[in-house]
Amino acid sequence: MTTPAIITVAITGAVPTTRDNPAVPVVPERQVASAIEAYEAGATVCHVHVRDADERPASDPALYGEVEQGIREACPDMVVQFSTGARGRTIEERFACLELRPEMASFSTGSVNFPTGIYENPPDVVEDVAKRLIDLGIKPEIEVFDMAMLYKAADLLQRGLLNAGPQVQLVMGIKNALPPRESLVDFFAAEIRELIPDATWTCMATGRYQLDANRWALARGGHVRTGLEDNIFYSKGRLAASNAELVARVADLCAEYDRHPASPAETRELLGLPMRAESMGT
Repeated sequence: MTTPAIITVAITGAVPTTRDNPAVPVVPERQVASAIEAYEAGATVCHVHVRDADERPASDPALYGEVEQGIREACPDMVVQFSTGARGRTIEERFACLELRPEMASFSTGSVNFPTGIYENPPDVVEDVAKRLIDLGIKPEIEVFDMAMLYKAADLLQRGLLNAGPQVQLVMGIKNALPPRESLVDFFAAEIRELIPDATWTCMATGRYQLDANRWALARGGHVRTGLEDNIFYSKGRLAASNAELVARVADLCAEYDRHPASPAETRELLGLPMRAESMGT
């Protein structure tokens, strides 16, 4: 019997623009359409960034709300995960979207160097946001750009500042942070089992290592992420036609590892999120 693998699609991100690949969705209408196509291809979690009119990273809760509402109306059982990432946004701006109470949100538990600056997550901010996530009933996905972030997450959990069973994601391939290496996935998976045994985990890598990271996670019982945020190419020299095309490839890949794309109901059960009527087939 195969085991489920949650497929997360990161539809937009903060870096690629339509000049890099015309398929990158940067306005809410196109983001919703792209999410629907990805859902139909096998993705059950949608990781959302929003952009301003000039395609720069934005923080306007109204934009987040428009994307979330559109996805919810078309795919009620898809999990919508807001990004609280740093590129082009202040600390205060990054977390404004939490007031919309999405089901999930990304959450980095430490600071790290990015190619052109520091992704700042000072200790006081980390602890304040952890408390807000609990108060607002938002499930975090801990983004591990540096292994210290994993140990900080375990510390928060031990102190009651994270709810049990978080989602934890290893992030590889961003310059100055963790390189895309299979040995890191082995180390990460082992540490997760020891430190946070009830966590679900996934790993991702940028650029040409995206598919490698999918394989490494599937082989070890983890979950996967794909999408135009992380890689605008389908293969060397060939731009991806859509987020759905990248999702479909990973969905097909699951069978090689005795896995299958998690259904919406399986995704919600694994993540400890409430079932919706659509997920139960009613």
